[in-house]
Parts: sequence; C-alpha cells; structure tokens
Amino acid sequence: MAKIEGFKCVSCSKEHGAKDVRYICPSCGGNVQVVYDYKAARGRLTRKFFAENPDQSPWRYLDLLPLKGDPSFWPVESGWTPLFHAQRLGRKLGLSRLHLKDDGRQPSASFKDRASAVVLARALETGERAIAAASTGNAAASMACLAAGSGLRTVIFVPQSAPPAKLTQLLVFGATVVTVMGNYDDAFDLCLQATEKFGWYNRNTGFNPFTREGKKTCAFEICEQLDWEAPDKVFVPVGDGNILSGLWKGFQEFERLKLIKKTPQLVAVQAEKSDAVKKAFETGNKLEPVSGQTLADSISVRLPRDGQAAVEALRQSQGFAVSVTDQEILEAVVSVAREANVFAEPAGAASVAGLKKAAQQGRVGAQESVVALLTGNGLKDAASVVQALKPPYLIRPSIEELEVLMDKHAGHFTAP
Repeated sequence: MAKIEGFKCVSCSKEHGAKDVRYICPSCGGNVQVVYDYKAARGRLTRKFFAENPDQSPWRYLDLLPLKGDPSFWPVESGWTPLFHAQRLGRKLGLSRLHLKDDGRQPSASFKDRASAVVLARALETGERAIAAASTGNAAASMACLAAGSGLRTVIFVPQSAPPAKLTQLLVFGATVVTVMGNYDDAFDLCLQATEKFGWYNRNTGFNPFTREGKKTCAFEICEQLDWEAPDKVFVPVGDGNILSGLWKGFQEFERLKLIKKTPQLVAVQAEKSDAVKKAFETGNKLEPVSGQTLADSISVRLPRDGQAAVEALRQSQGFAVSVTDQEILEAVVSVAREANVFAEPAGAASVAGLKKAAQQGRVGAQESVVALLTGNGLKDAASVVQALKPPYLIRPSIEELEVLMDKHAGHFTAP
C-alpha cells in the first residue's frame, strides 16, 4: 500500500508533510492536494492486478487512497457504477461514441457517495466522534446514508432551498439537520465555524482534501470500463468544482502509473447564473461570486470552494467550459430519460445539456470518444423536473371517456 508523502497547496504550491495538514494549507489557507508515493504504487498497480481483483468498491483503489488500513468491512456497497454506450442519445446528438456514467446508482443515489466513503473511513480510522457538512442536499444525504449505524454523529447544515426529497433522506438516516436561513454559502460558512468551535470533523467539499480522493475513483473506473483507453472528452456538471478536480487527479494518477497512455479533455458544464468557474477560466481572472441561481440545486454555488483547482484542471487538460440555461437542463433531463433510459436530476443531466450545446457549436467531433457524467438520480428533485412535463390526463372510470380521450390525442396512444 502506497503511503501519503505529503500535501501540495493548489494556491501557493507550497508542500507540506503528511502530518502537517488537517484540512487546508497552513501557509495561505488554500486547498491542498494529497501526494502519494507513486514509485511504490507503480510496482504493484498494474493492469493485471486490477484484472485479478474482484473488489468493485472504492477500496479496489486502496493504494491510492488516504487510509492506513483496509476498510473492506464497510457495510455499504458503493462505487463501480455503470458506464454504457448511449447509442440512441448519441445519434440524436451526432456522436457515435457517447457513453454515460450513471452515478445515480450509488447507495444514496448520488456521485457524492464516493467522497463520503473515503472521508467517513478516514474519520473512523482517526477516531472522530462527530462529522459535519454543509450541502445543498446530495453530499449531506450521502454522508448520512453511509454513516448510519457507524457510531458517528452526523450534523448537517442545509440552505432553505434544499429539495424536500433530499431532506427526507437526511432525516431517515438519522442525521441532525440544521436548516440555515440563507444559501449554500451561508450554510458552508456556518459549518466551518461550528466544526472549529465544537471539534467536529469537517467533510465540506473544497475544504477537506479527502473528498477529492473519493471522487477521483470515478476516473479510475472510466479507464477500466473503457478497457484502459481514456476518452477524448469528459463532460462534468460543476458547482463547487471538486468533482472536476477529482476526476482530473484520477486521470493524472493513472497516466503517471502508466496504466493509460493519455488523459482526456475535461469540460465543465455550469448553469448560466452559477458559472464562476467558467468565467474565471475564460477571463484568466480570479474567481468572483455570481448569483448562483438555478433550479439545479446541486450545482447552485455563488463562489466555488474548489474553484481554483477546477480552473487548473481545465487548463491542464486543455479543456473548456460551457454554460446552460435551466430550460436546457430540463430538456436534457427528458432527453436522457427517453433516449438513454436514465432519470437524472437536473444537476446530473446538466452534463448532457452542455454536451448538446458544445456539439452544436462544433466543439465535439462526431467520432470522438465522449463520456457524460450523470451525478444524481431524478427522484431526488422530481418537483423541478415536473416543470418540463405535461400533466397526466384525468378522466372518470369510463371506457367511453377513454375512447374520447384517445380520439382527441391519438398520437399519444400509438407506437411512435
């Protein structure tokens, strides 16, 4: 098992020892990257090693995770979500090699289970008693789900706008939920203050460096599922930026270990009023707050907490960013459901909305290998999706009324 060699700050590039960092850079307060002993890992992590490894949980990649022991006892099955060739949707978009990575299949129905699994394992390993997080819903629901029965107390701070379905998840798994009269950024800041004052372990995205370590496992899986060929482009819904930076770290590490020959271009997809990463990337300026307003709550962020790392991931991967409207996001939800048989929440389907726009702009080649990441299940926020759908018909229990309805809407009762 490779060991953590230390940490490197994303902002000031200063390096720190393995025992010198708990959350952020002690020098400048920036986010940090975990650095491993890659030389040791290279001798063990080969394609043969993975071919012979039956474990399809995050612990399949234990050599590249910040844990000392083997958490294979973990009772919750997460990781190794489907990656499938979306042929019908691809034809509609003019793409012959489109794959969708459906992370709505995770235990809490969200990509965030990848981060929660690693952070919770780390918390248990270091003897933490309580863990707290701020979230618009998915990260919190994920943590509550995976922590249930672990003995860890979970305290969650959510903005008033958090969807009811996600709040229900939090409560049913036994989390202590504090609704904050404000937005996500307000909940985030209060969580920071609370964990510092009360000694709780902080899981916040863009603050705890180990969330990125869990999220990078998605990149590892994509490489394996495509038979060790990284795609040409990966479209990623972006809010705080941590998923994007995590994926880039994963692809870089597999290239460093010579498991893949090249890394993909990353494409950040943001809601048009929650596009701080896109603006910083395209202008070269510092990250500035935006309104953050979008119905896609999981990517509704005024000031991305891991935004700088996300911008660097776009630059280093020679990628680009796309912004989409709420209407385009809702259209993508419907399109993914009807053309690829997956019900994704608005934030999850944003990747496909961005892919559609980029393809129309000629920024995606018809023969390129493309992966679009679906980060959450649509049942988490069905109320938002209803806006894009026609209401069901209502009739009395009468065959005559049904016949009248069928005559009036004949196209809806015959095969397309």
